[in-house]
Amino acid sequence: MNLLDGGADIALISDAGMPGISDPGFLAVRAAHQNGHTVCAIPGPDAATTALAASGLPSDRYVYEGFLPPKKGRETRIKEIADSDITSIIYVSPHKLVRFLKRLAKFTEPDRWICIARELTKKFEEVQRGQISDLIEDWENRSSVKGEFVIIVSGKTYSE
Repeated sequence: MNLLDGGADIALISDAGMPGISDPGFLAVRAAHQNGHTVCAIPGPDAATTALAASGLPSDRYVYEGFLPPKKGRETRIKEIADSDITSIIYVSPHKLVRFLKRLAKFTEPDRWICIARELTKKFEEVQRGQISDLIEDWENRSSVKGEFVIIVSGKTYSE
């Protein structure tokens, strides 16, 4: 982290696919986040894997949920995600973001780690990670919620 602390930009490059996906690259990304540095993932094949690589959350096993069902079955899926031991990837529309986070928090512990990635590879890109209770508070206090969102939810046994 000395290079980053000194203001240098560094890159994590892999000759075996997308760095940070199913390899120990997530440890380097997590360390960068923990030390207050911005992480920017160069796009992979889709927003889900780009967000996962930038999240610093475990990527050795994950499930892609996409958009959850609008009504029937939605709460059941949220409970399954909350009870899962592996990382989950969910797409959420901006007008449903805070409501989704609150519903997820109802079934998880308040210190569950998540990452909210929005507008990946665009001018207003933002990758924010932390405990669900803290991120809910932050997003509730924003005047507007815009963009395309990918939520990465750590497995229930993950801790830092």
